[in-house]
Amino acid sequence: MPFYYNIDSTTRDGRRSARRLLALRDAIETTDNVPARTLNDTLLLATWNIREFGAGKYGGRLDESFYYIAEIISYFDLVALQEVREDLQALDKVQRILGHNWNYVVTDVTEGRPGNRERLAYLYDSRKVKFGGVAGEIVIPAKAIRRGRRTIRYDPADQLYRTPYLVGFRAGWFDFMLCTVHILYGKDKPNNPKRIKEIQLIADFLSERADEETSWSRNIILLGDFNIYSRQDKTFKAITDAGFIVPPALQQVPVTNIGKKKRCYDQIAFKVRPNRLQVLSANVFDFYNVVFTNDDERTYASRMGKSYRVANIGKPNEQPRSDRSKSTYYRSKWRTFQMSDHLLMWVELGIDFGKEYLSAKSGTP
Repeated sequence: MPFYYNIDSTTRDGRRSARRLLALRDAIETTDNVPARTLNDTLLLATWNIREFGAGKYGGRLDESFYYIAEIISYFDLVALQEVREDLQALDKVQRILGHNWNYVVTDVTEGRPGNRERLAYLYDSRKVKFGGVAGEIVIPAKAIRRGRRTIRYDPADQLYRTPYLVGFRAGWFDFMLCTVHILYGKDKPNNPKRIKEIQLIADFLSERADEETSWSRNIILLGDFNIYSRQDKTFKAITDAGFIVPPALQQVPVTNIGKKKRCYDQIAFKVRPNRLQVLSANVFDFYNVVFTNDDERTYASRMGKSYRVANIGKPNEQPRSDRSKSTYYRSKWRTFQMSDHLLMWVELGIDFGKEYLSAKSGTP
């Protein structure tokens, strides 16, 4: 459970934080029906791109934002995070709020402009989920090309701009390897060729790894921010063509980008051993129904500074605009750097295969 010792009830901000945390709990437990966590039976797995987590843009995150993020994460056993920045203070702060049972593993920063000096991370409750000892950033192998009878030349393969992160975990009877990605966005169109290529590269690589007898685990889950616009796009097809399954429960969840237009931005896909995929439920949690709501704009007006007062949508010296522009600044810019421009996607998996194991041993069909 999260710890909120530093909330100051003598301040207006502190009292608001406490009220909103109570409302978050109510929404998660009742309105959105996130299942209760169990010790042995299920795994609650989530993926969340937390916008520029640690970058300090738009004035940086308020203390209450860290509490809200921690509260949401606390309802899950294992969360893949994208867009963690090079400064890990934000991640450390959330971990402290969650408590000493929560651990994280994280990549080094990715270089280059498309890499944006981002990290990929997993945050997990060590009472339930165990790190399997295997972790690595994926490098696509070079291609061997034969020249003549004897000469073999190796052509370096194209790499993903933000290196995917593959980590092994165990929970109950289920051992699995998670690979989280933040696929290149590129041009703002459904089937950007570079985006398609990145998804094909990682999906094909992992599919082959799942088929290897010597793989640490042959249960592989691919998840994260794919920047996919629609399930009819080639980008989505690149995942399924590689042998991964996106279960029906996940195909029916709401959109995860706050603009509500690009349906499949975030995904969770599976390639696992027979009888090892038990999807019990899935959904997306829209925290903006509870915190930093549309009606909260005036509450935070003084925190948004001059950029909000002149409604300049991020351009420093513009003339004042309409109230509509101010609302756009609050909803599409400022508050997304408090929480995110992505909603959290989750799936509940069955992980107790003891009965099946005993049935196989006993010869019972």
